[in-house]
Amino acid sequence: MIGCAKIMTGTCLRSLPFVTEPRFQLQANENAVQMASYSPGVLMDLLGINAEIARENWMRYQHFFDDTQERIPAAFCYDGMVFKKLAPESFGDDELQFLNSHLFIASFLYGLLRPLDLIKKYRMEGNVILPAHMGKSMFDYWKPLLTDYFIRHIKSNGGVLVNLASGEMKDLFDWKRVLSKVKVITPQFYTIKNGKPKTIVIYTKMCRGAMARHILRNRLTSPEELRDFEYEGFRWDGESEDYNFSFM
Repeated sequence: MIGCAKIMTGTCLRSLPFVTEPRFQLQANENAVQMASYSPGVLMDLLGINAEIARENWMRYQHFFDDTQERIPAAFCYDGMVFKKLAPESFGDDELQFLNSHLFIASFLYGLLRPLDLIKKYRMEGNVILPAHMGKSMFDYWKPLLTDYFIRHIKSNGGVLVNLASGEMKDLFDWKRVLSKVKVITPQFYTIKNGKPKTIVIYTKMCRGAMARHILRNRLTSPEELRDFEYEGFRWDGESEDYNFSFM
């Protein structure tokens, strides 16, 4: 699993073998209707964004249900560093089909997405509380809807989840229940400064995308195979049974 990105400037310039519909499209539509009722000024405060980005996303929500805004496969739509390093545009047709059945993208608007699910561009945050959700944040709104579905899917694909999403994405699920039902591996990526491990966000994002690509391109089946992962000087530290990768 990887997390969605705030930047959504991507496009898909190639013909795909197939595309899919988001599993939670109905809920996404309901969320979008509520977001479309807000003015740009309210969106600016609600999402913690500047006036220009607020205006852009106000327009996105105004046209969420018409053909003005194109629907794009999720993995191609997001344009953050994780997705740059995943590089879905370089996958062959057969690889894209495998990608679509083995990777989840956590989303505050759509819940859980497959890479080839068709989506509209949007902006949403996990702490947003919409009127119809009776005081619940998007985290708490999604938790009962996603958890069982998520667990079932992981079990049907071997029972192991490699969690390459940012920490806040865990709050979309009943994470204690996920941990009790499936094996979860959350790799950590560190640089060593003054003899101590330090997390640098941009490097972590790069490594998350590169590791997701490595797993999917090589179709890894064993957690231990992850320890062979190397990227731009990051490699398994070799000193523990954890999945910690350091810049050497």
